[in-house]
Amino acid sequence: MYAIIMTGGKQYKVQEGDVVFVEKLAAEEGSAFTFDKVLAVSKDGKVNFGAPLLETATVNAKVLSHGKGEKIIVFKYKAKKNYRKKQGHRQPYTKVQIEKINA
Repeated sequence: MYAIIMTGGKQYKVQEGDVVFVEKLAAEEGSAFTFDKVLAVSKDGKVNFGAPLLETATVNAKVLSHGKGEKIIVFKYKAKKNYRKKQGHRQPYTKVQIEKINA
């Protein structure tokens, strides 16, 4: 059984027991979180798709931790104009464990 959920503008294929890194959520560590934007659910070989969302389906997850991703360097440069700008960025994320898929 798996589900396709949408959070943070991205779509994730999840199963029960999976640990997924998603865009930062406004939830405390150790608390429960419910994803209600479910696009599709597969159960016993049958796939149910929403148009665009399944109204009754939810996915329950547990928030494990918050953190920041690897640092990336953004370097802007214009030739012959003495313009150089260096910036770093670390994207925040939330680590969640999928507990139950309610179809």
